[in-house]
Amino acid sequence: MAEVLRESRIAKALTDRTIVYESHVRRFWRSARYVEDEKMICSAVRKKDENGQDMDVEIKFDVGDLRRVLELGDSDNHRTIIPEKLCKGLWYRMGFTGHVNGKYLKSLFSPPYKFLIHCVVHALSHRKGAYDETSDYIMNIITCLVLNGPYNASHMLFDRLVDNIRGEKYIMYPRFIQMMIDDQLNDLPKDPGDVLGLRHMTTETLGRLTSFKGLKKDESEPRAKRMICKILNRNYIAPENDAWRHENSNSEDETESLREMHEKKLRYWFVKDGKRKRTPKTSPAVSAPKVSTPKIVVKGIVERGSHKRS
Repeated sequence: MAEVLRESRIAKALTDRTIVYESHVRRFWRSARYVEDEKMICSAVRKKDENGQDMDVEIKFDVGDLRRVLELGDSDNHRTIIPEKLCKGLWYRMGFTGHVNGKYLKSLFSPPYKFLIHCVVHALSHRKGAYDETSDYIMNIITCLVLNGPYNASHMLFDRLVDNIRGEKYIMYPRFIQMMIDDQLNDLPKDPGDVLGLRHMTTETLGRLTSFKGLKKDESEPRAKRMICKILNRNYIAPENDAWRHENSNSEDETESLREMHEKKLRYWFVKDGKRKRTPKTSPAVSAPKVSTPKIVVKGIVERGSHKRS
């Protein structure tokens, strides 16, 4: 499973160990704004000028920049929204043991698939906690990864950044933000005392994947599902028409498990008529404080920036 992830399009986003500086990412989020007509995220980070005085330097990026820096290898032509039934059908093939309308917890899978889900959730989820539960877009990414199908993860991540700007901002995706900053500015102060400690995956955290939830007394953990699709065959070709298995597939049939499925109103899944769903906005618990309008240095010119939210 680890080899599959190392060869995947999301490998750099999963494994890059960029050193994150707290002052850089905090200042970025404090002044971050979204410019609608340019489809750009703009912000400022602080550095010293030639006289040793503090000045704020502009940083801006769009979906394409995010795609390039994270080396996601997707395209604007790839979809971000897929059918809910496709996700859930495949996840039952992967060995999900919960109810079709319940929460899709990684603890309800056998260790190999639990490891896969854990890695993607740990690296790409926008949440500050609840890493056992998977959201719609995380399920989409994993589904397309297993089926060897295209998925526009760049757009999904960019969407999350914009949502954070428009809401009660918190320090989201600090590693990715630092990577975007480093891509544009290589002369920012880097104080060892300013390094932000991140929870990387370790032997200890991976050891927790051995636990299994939902067992009744005298029940044993279910037998691990065999590897399927791209995990089994590197040259696997995804089924057509949003199917999660080929007609000649000999793995267990999950039709009965899907019989009671009720569609949920989630953002990155289709409804029956193919229209996009909407997710109610929620406000993060940790807010980034507001700051006064900074000076912005753009190509050597100092300007007064107007930092109103778009």
